[in-house]
Amino acid sequence: MKTLSVPNLLGIKHLVKEDIDLIFETADHFKEVINRPIKKVPSLRDITIANLFFENSTRTKLSFELAEKRLSADVINFSASGSSVKKGETLIDTVNNILSMKVDIVVMRHPDVGAHEFLARHVNTRIINAGDGTHEHPTQALLDSFSIREHLGDVAGKKVVIVGDILHSRVALSNIYALKLQGAEVKVCGPVTLIPKYIESLGVGVETDLRKALEWADVANMLRVQNERMDIKYFPSTREYTQLYGVDKKLLNSLDSEITIMHPGPINRGVEITSDVADSDQAIILNQVENGVAIRMACIYLLASQIKQ
Repeated sequence: MKTLSVPNLLGIKHLVKEDIDLIFETADHFKEVINRPIKKVPSLRDITIANLFFENSTRTKLSFELAEKRLSADVINFSASGSSVKKGETLIDTVNNILSMKVDIVVMRHPDVGAHEFLARHVNTRIINAGDGTHEHPTQALLDSFSIREHLGDVAGKKVVIVGDILHSRVALSNIYALKLQGAEVKVCGPVTLIPKYIESLGVGVETDLRKALEWADVANMLRVQNERMDIKYFPSTREYTQLYGVDKKLLNSLDSEITIMHPGPINRGVEITSDVADSDQAIILNQVENGVAIRMACIYLLASQIKQ
């Protein structure tokens, strides 16, 4: 059986193209499974997975939990808000206490950049990064690429623009790594204050004019404005941001060609995109959500298969 080249899914930057191909191939199988009348498979009946979320999450946590249960794994959910972390326990002590209960895989979201890399050096378990600060969110990037492949046939050669708060977005960074690895052309678009200075060193183009960016693109991935991550004001007002970088149906209809609209969610309707865009045939946002379960099933299954070998 083919396996991943890495023991943990810490970030897309650690993967090779063959890893992504294998994850997609496995997700194709699981997508067929979750569309059956009986949506479960007994693949991981003897595997225990702990979901450690040190940061609030609804969609990602639900998606992982559903993926784990579809694979028949035993699931433990841990929330930092009601845990010993609040009493001063260290991350390593918290995880080691959980691992002493014979947990095989840890899915973790943490507000600190590099928390997963630090943990991987100090504990003996399989780790999946469900988001670390403003750094990476690998499963989101994988499901985004998988959705593009499903909708447009292939990722290679496609022109993808990522619009919005690039500076604070772990989704943007993981997407850039994943798309470039698969041979897509990538540009970012947003206010200059929200585009990192290093971004062009990743082989990414920068466009501050939204219309020009959309005219160039096959796919536009519209990021949420992350006010909770901003310690200072990066643009004058939400209203001004929407006027310059929000997408409505009138703008889409005025483009030379029809483009695909994506959003990692949750959507601020009327800010990044209007409701008539979110609910239109050009948007594949609900496909992304469905594909998230299949992709996470694939990642968990492939890491678990390394344990069994």
